[in-house]
Amino acid sequence: MSLPCVKQPDVITCKAAVAWGAGKPLVIEEVNLNPPQAMEIRIKVVCTSLCRSDITAWESQAIFPRIFGHEATGIVESVGQGVTEFTEGDHVLTVFIGECGKCRQCTSVSSFSEYTVVHSGCAVKISSVVPLEKVCLLSCGVAAGLGAAWNVADISKGSSVVIFGLGTVGLSVAQGAKLRGASQIIGVDTNPEKGENAKAFGITAFINPHDSKDPIQQVIKNLTDGGADYSFECIGDTGMVTTALQACCDGWGLTVTLGVPKVKPEVTAHYGIFLTGRTLKGSLFGGWKPKSDLPSLVDMYTKKEIQVDEYITHNLPFEDVNKAFNLMREGKCLRCVIHMAK
Repeated sequence: MSLPCVKQPDVITCKAAVAWGAGKPLVIEEVNLNPPQAMEIRIKVVCTSLCRSDITAWESQAIFPRIFGHEATGIVESVGQGVTEFTEGDHVLTVFIGECGKCRQCTSVSSFSEYTVVHSGCAVKISSVVPLEKVCLLSCGVAAGLGAAWNVADISKGSSVVIFGLGTVGLSVAQGAKLRGASQIIGVDTNPEKGENAKAFGITAFINPHDSKDPIQQVIKNLTDGGADYSFECIGDTGMVTTALQACCDGWGLTVTLGVPKVKPEVTAHYGIFLTGRTLKGSLFGGWKPKSDLPSLVDMYTKKEIQVDEYITHNLPFEDVNKAFNLMREGKCLRCVIHMAK
């Protein structure tokens, strides 16, 4: 008895925004995309949002050409051999860290393309009624900030919090701190325009270092009666890690670092800071397990328990991808959602 013939997916041609050099404008080109191999899925990307880490990699990444992007939502177009979790037509979030349930690390994602192929461990199935143009933010920035507040720092009610950098990640930390009942949530940023908007996410006080004669850590100590219980470095400036540590209180002050540095990846700090009882802690995707935990965040979004839409400041078509890069580089947007289809 012969088995029925199953048609295999073909190589497809699609448009992608290709980076040919550091800081150079992306070029929308036709690329060939292979069919999904074993345990892979091919996704038709619907929306992808621009993350600050894309900008950092674009400005400094040594390996070109390449296609950036990782915060995305889409629809499964085809599946490879052995994939049982997904079927054609499933709505998914892509994630830059995998959870296959068998290994410790998985493949990354490129989403500035009409289609992308990812390991099945790097996608999370979501409800077909959830707006894809909104929840793409949960695949990285918003989830990372909320998780840093809830999972990594475990912010307690009535505590004081200081956040260095009020981009999407920093404001997501603020939202997480607000939902945990923090009494003081201080935002620090050199962009004066961010002060007023930050209040909507929970910031209770805004500090622009350029407006202060005293060191910023001293200003924070004065505001918090000796130092914040928690501080978060969300800039990607390793020099600010020491400042964030100094802004914490003695005994139990915790500093969490989330930013991706452009230069000088090494962190330096006087050992005496740690002898006072302060702790420095890293955060990877806010401590979430993508497949296990992201569906609960999506559910919280649908119940309006967390803010997501409010981070979206711009919606642009795919052909304006370079405009999105310029807006973020100039500090004129939080999240810009790029719509792949016209």
